[in-house]
Amino acid sequence: QVQLVESGGGLVQAGGSLRLSCAASGNIFSINAMGWYRQAPGIQRELVARVTSGDSTNYASSVKGRFTISRDNAKNTVSLQMNSLKPEDTAVYYCQAEVETVVRDIRYRWLEVWGQGTLVTVSS
Repeated sequence: QVQLVESGGGLVQAGGSLRLSCAASGNIFSINAMGWYRQAPGIQRELVARVTSGDSTNYASSVKGRFTISRDNAKNTVSLQMNSLKPEDTAVYYCQAEVETVVRDIRYRWLEVWGQGTLVTVSS
């Protein structure tokens, strides 16, 4: 029942910026970590950025200094501000969350939930 919906992907020229947003909804008691992953054709899905419930962050070395992850716990949202985009940033970006929820009277801590992904294309 819990779902993540991403938005903000699109086409941008190298050096430009995009802001991705992800909203979690459903039967959610709390969310531990939230993150953004990306996957390009033929390449394994990789972690881009992650933020814990305590606002500790972790970034892939390739995006440090360019991307910023943030979350709004009250709204169950997470965003990824992407600046100075490069063609190699082109990928489908997926939102991920570790969610405390109850399904059929079973308490899950933590259940991993993924969004459908949003495509980011950076042209040179």
